[in-house]
Amino acid sequence: MDTKVRIGRVALGIAAVGFLAAAGQLQALDNGLARTPPMGWNSWNKFACNVSEDLIKQAADAMVSSGMQDAGYQYVVIDDCWQVDRDAQGNIVPDAKHFPSGIKSLADYVHGKGLKFGIYSDAGTGTCQNRPGGRGYEFQDARQYAAWGVDYLKYDWCNHSTQDSQASYSIMRDALKKSGRPIVFSLCEWGSTKPWLWAGDVGNLWRSTGDIVDKWEGSEKWGGLGVVQILDLQDGLQSYAGPGHWNDPDMLEVGNGGMNLTEYRAHFSMWCLLAAPLMAGNDIRSMSADIHDILTNKEVIAIDQDPLGREGHRVKRADGLEVWAKQLADGGRAVALLNRTGAEANITVSWTDIGYPVHVPAKVRDLWAKKDLGEKTGSFSASVPSHGVVMVRIEP
Repeated sequence: MDTKVRIGRVALGIAAVGFLAAAGQLQALDNGLARTPPMGWNSWNKFACNVSEDLIKQAADAMVSSGMQDAGYQYVVIDDCWQVDRDAQGNIVPDAKHFPSGIKSLADYVHGKGLKFGIYSDAGTGTCQNRPGGRGYEFQDARQYAAWGVDYLKYDWCNHSTQDSQASYSIMRDALKKSGRPIVFSLCEWGSTKPWLWAGDVGNLWRSTGDIVDKWEGSEKWGGLGVVQILDLQDGLQSYAGPGHWNDPDMLEVGNGGMNLTEYRAHFSMWCLLAAPLMAGNDIRSMSADIHDILTNKEVIAIDQDPLGREGHRVKRADGLEVWAKQLADGGRAVALLNRTGAEANITVSWTDIGYPVHVPAKVRDLWAKKDLGEKTGSFSASVPSHGVVMVRIEP
């Protein structure tokens, strides 16, 4: 594409953001979508740039045949690297070698499975893998996504230069609204500009932390974070989440090999307690029975999908032993006893920790053992493995 045309379009896009902001016309998304946290699969964590039409079709097939669809997963999302250029009219051009049938045909295939189709772009001039970004092309891209049958847009934050995040994401929100198709809007600016303070009027979900890596704890030089580092950053943001607008602590690493089963079970449990979007990131075509059982535990998923839409939070911590709790629509509580230490330990949740009077009797059910533990009064205790959780539902 001619460089002058590209620069001109970018300048027009920036000017449009400034004009709309000054005129007070940046309106809330209010698209009626994502009333519970979105559930699906995304290609990035396992496959990165190695994406293709065949892979996405196989992932859609596997989502149905594995029972993930029955468990609530519905979005199949291509992350970065599906796009290679823009044509002379500025239209985004898919990689014809890896997506020979085109994006609409692929979306139709996914829809034919009873699933929904998602795609990726970036609010900057280029994506994180330096493919064409959306800056200056927001309305044109949104029309194209709608024509293709896109149901979900993940919008990244690379190559953004001096852009203002709220204004940049708001113009794409308005573009999606005008596209004529309901599209879940997933903001991916890594929590860098505190999106929980402004994104409730812009997107359906927003990344509230840096990128996850497939490890229990620690961080990478480039900024990647382990599970417990993300948990620490997520706690305290619960008041900003609710139906239609969710904090997003990043996609799931369950099944990618960097953690053991106990840690993966804890990772999944905590994301469900946080009312986080559940975007599987493993190879669902060939996952083990143990990984399948983690990702499809309907009782744990029900905590994530509870219609009240409350995000859980930490209510007690001492020496690496923690209690997290989430209020449920029926008045019950989901509770995770989390052991961050290197040895098995006993953890107790008191009724006063979760907003119940001490004298109230309550039924306790272990959501991983899928077993009723009887009626308790005042507190509940369990032995929790190192880097593990005991997750229970407590109902007075």
